[in-house]
Amino acid sequence: MVEERTTEVETPRGDTHTHTTVVTDEPRRGSSGWIIALVLIVALIVGIYLFSQTGGAEIAKDNAVAEAAGEVGDAAQQAGDAVDRAADEVTDGN
Repeated sequence: MVEERTTEVETPRGDTHTHTTVVTDEPRRGSSGWIIALVLIVALIVGIYLFSQTGGAEIAKDNAVAEAAGEVGDAAQQAGDAVDRAADEVTDGN
């Protein structure tokens, strides 16, 4: 907002002097910008934390699936070996 102030001064001899002052008020800035920035930073930190926790659970799940697949493969190998031995016994026995 701009305000113009005019001051008139009259001397004892009768002379009049006029002085004009222009006053400009700077717009006030609230702290809402800082509050919003702080909330966004906190939300970002919480999101990163939760994502990192979820990532660890995903890794654990992937490792468990890989271990289970390895155990199934070992069991299949053992079953195949047993079938080979049984076949060898049948063919050697005749």
